Amino acid sequence: MQQMATGLAVTGCGSAAPETSLDNHGLSQIVDTSDEWIASRTGIRSRHLAGPDDTLAKLGAIAAQNALEMAQVEATDIDLILLATSTPDDLFGSACQIQAAIGAKHAVAFDLTAACSGFVFGMITAAQFIRTGVYRNVLLVGADVLSRWVDWTDRRSCVLFGDGAGAVVLQANDTDRFLGFALHSDGCLHDCLNVQYQGEARPLTGGINVSQGTYQPISMNGKEVYRFAVNRVPEVVEKALFQSDLKTDDIDWLLLHQANQRILDAVAKRLKVPAEKVISNIANYGNTSAATIPLALDATVRKGHIKPGDTIAASGFGAGLSWGAAIFQWQR
Repeated sequence: MQQMATGLAVTGCGSAAPETSLDNHGLSQIVDTSDEWIASRTGIRSRHLAGPDDTLAKLGAIAAQNALEMAQVEATDIDLILLATSTPDDLFGSACQIQAAIGAKHAVAFDLTAACSGFVFGMITAAQFIRTGVYRNVLLVGADVLSRWVDWTDRRSCVLFGDGAGAVVLQANDTDRFLGFALHSDGCLHDCLNVQYQGEARPLTGGINVSQGTYQPISMNGKEVYRFAVNRVPEVVEKALFQSDLKTDDIDWLLLHQANQRILDAVAKRLKVPAEKVISNIANYGNTSAATIPLALDATVRKGHIKPGDTIAASGFGAGLSWGAAIFQWQR
C-alpha cells in the first residue's frame, strides 16, 4: 500500500485589486491631510478601492484563478477552499461564492475570520488538513474590502486602508516545505482595533426586546497597535523559526502584514533582517488586511525575485488582537 504524502508545499499564488485607485493627493481633497504627512508616517502613497459594482467574491475568484493557473491545478481538483476575510459580501460567508465562481465543485468552502492575521491563520489551518491526509489540494484566499467600513472623515485611519485579494494553492508533497509556525491571541487588547456592532433595542411582544443595528466604522488606537506589533511580531517569528530549527540568517525573505512601513522597518531591525530581504508593497496598496501578505507574495514571485527553495518567514498581526508566523519554502 502506497504511503500518503503528509508534507505540503505552496505551489502557486495569485492576486487581484480593484481598478480604481486613490492616491494621497486625491485623499487630501476629502480630509485635511497631505501626501507628505501620510507617506512619512505610513509609507503609503496610494490604495485601491472597490466600487459599487465590485464584490469581495469577485476579487477573491480572480486571485484564486491566477493562483490555480500558476500551480497548474484544475479547480475541480481542489478539495478545500478557505477564505480569510473580515468583510464578506454575505455575513453568512463568501467562500461558497468563490467556489461557485471558479467551478471548484468538489471543494468544501468556508470563511475564516482573524482580521489582519487571517491569511497566516488560514495557511496554518490548511496545513493541518493536508498533514492529516484529509485533503491534498487546498486553495487559501485572503481578501478584504475595508473601504466599506472606513470612516472617511477620520484622517487618522482613512489614510491606511485599501481593498484587494490574494490567494495561494497548498498541496500535499513528499517533501515538507511548511517548516514551522506559531499563533497567539490576546482578547484583553480587543478595544485597540475593531469594527464594533452597535444596535438598538427593538420591542417585539410581551416585554421581549431584541437588538437590531449595524457595524460601526473601523476604530483603532494607532499607538497601541504599533507598540503591540513591534514587540510581539519579532517574538512570534523567532518562535516559528525555533520550531523550524532555523535562525534569522536562514531567512531569504521576511513577509509581514503590510500595515505600516514603520512597523515593517522596526520589526526587521529587531530581527536583524537586512532591508533587501523585507518584502513591501504597502506604498501602492495600503493595508488590505487578510490580503496584504498574498498580494505582496504574488507581486514578488511574479517579478522573479523569489526563487524555488527560498525560505520565507511570514507574519500576520492585527485585530483580536491576534498574531502569528509561518515559515515555508517557495516550491515553484
